[in-house]
Amino acid sequence: MPGVPTYEQLAADNGELKALVVELREANRVLLARVSALEAQMGKNSRNSSKPPSSDGLAKPPPRSLRRASGRKPGKGKGDPGFRLEPRPDPDQVRTHSPVVCRGWWAGLECAPVVAQVARQVFDLPPIALVVTEHRAERRKCACGRVSAAAFPAQASAPTCYGPGVAALGAYLLGRQHLPVERAAEAMADCFGAPVSTGYLATLLPAAAKRLQGFLEAVRARLAVAAVAHFDETGARVDARLRWVHVAANDTATLYHLAGSRGRSAMDDAGVLPTFIGVAVHDGLATYRQFTDAEHGLCNAHHLRELAGIGEITGQDWPTELAELLVSIHAAVLAAKATGATALDLAALARFEARYDELLATGQRCNPPPPRTGKRGRPKLGPPAALLARLLAHRADVLRFATNFDVPFDNNQAERDIRMVKLQQKISGGWRSETGAKAFLDVRSYLSTASKHRQHHLAVLRDLFQGQPWTPTLASP
Repeated sequence: MPGVPTYEQLAADNGELKALVVELREANRVLLARVSALEAQMGKNSRNSSKPPSSDGLAKPPPRSLRRASGRKPGKGKGDPGFRLEPRPDPDQVRTHSPVVCRGWWAGLECAPVVAQVARQVFDLPPIALVVTEHRAERRKCACGRVSAAAFPAQASAPTCYGPGVAALGAYLLGRQHLPVERAAEAMADCFGAPVSTGYLATLLPAAAKRLQGFLEAVRARLAVAAVAHFDETGARVDARLRWVHVAANDTATLYHLAGSRGRSAMDDAGVLPTFIGVAVHDGLATYRQFTDAEHGLCNAHHLRELAGIGEITGQDWPTELAELLVSIHAAVLAAKATGATALDLAALARFEARYDELLATGQRCNPPPPRTGKRGRPKLGPPAALLARLLAHRADVLRFATNFDVPFDNNQAERDIRMVKLQQKISGGWRSETGAKAFLDVRSYLSTASKHRQHHLAVLRDLFQGQPWTPTLASP
């Protein structure tokens, strides 16, 4: 009959429809993957990812901690020493206050005996002003007719100049307290009676950095042979261009390094990792894996945040259970350390590892890898599968803190040390030159290391400007 399609036409149409279904199914899969990725990106914050808290804006989420409740009430515990302003046995001044008349009979008390005293001490600052010392170099004439002149001390470098104490204070305000130059000049004039110029202040950190080369080499050498060291990096704006600040640190030393990248050459130039054979704790940046002589420990604080984010987005249970497992292992390690143990019980460690493997297997079943599409390259795994692959491939590094009690649970040491660099950028927005950036980082290395040895910051800066930089006695690895 006319108008009735033939079998061949129906077969052709059916083939086209099948091809269209396959095409639409693939497009739907791609779109679903994009939607999931965008939802994951929109759901990220400082609580469930590595984004900084400053990126949360007004939608900052409430704080959340995976620490277990200790059962202790907030505040000072019973029996804890606490802290208060203790009276001094040798006050600088003593002022005695006597009653003039009796409050009962209103009689004079000038000749009345003293039966008791109650003391109160007021701690206050005296008016602060510059102390000007004039150095006079005599010239004396010998009987032979020759005139000999005395030398001025090194600090008297001009007819009028500021001494090492003023220089130390200026460098402290810039390098430790992160004040901009103009505000530092204002603070020195208002608080200390030192009306310095901004130009003078701008010279202090570069001048200090020139005196620190020996110190920096000593810290670099000691970190290179440490049993455990922490590494991290962060972006920085220098001369309106992106640069990277690398940090190598442990609980006794800090070393910052400015570089143009996060790559191997930058880490080589920093001078610690090329010969490092201890445990390098970091956040998993692939470049660190190129240093094969070192063992590696991964930051589990990063893992806890990633697991929290994946659990919130996917609604799956394994991320929360894995996070709780990591926290439980950490608690077991801390409890073992408190008893003086140097390792976990082997049976307990085996149970933890078996549970770890079980949860990873569950995660992989819930998040199978995407099918190949015929295109070149591997399809993107997505956040859950990518994290699972990393936790499986680097299982020993994730659990390094449980098998080596010298290795911490996280990389907080490096993150705390590098946080001050981010604070400097928030205040100033960056550095105008590489010379200024390197000077700040060198002085910050000096002050951070001094702080870890409980040294007075102004004292070590004064020593530095007097030509005798403080040098730490670092513990042997």
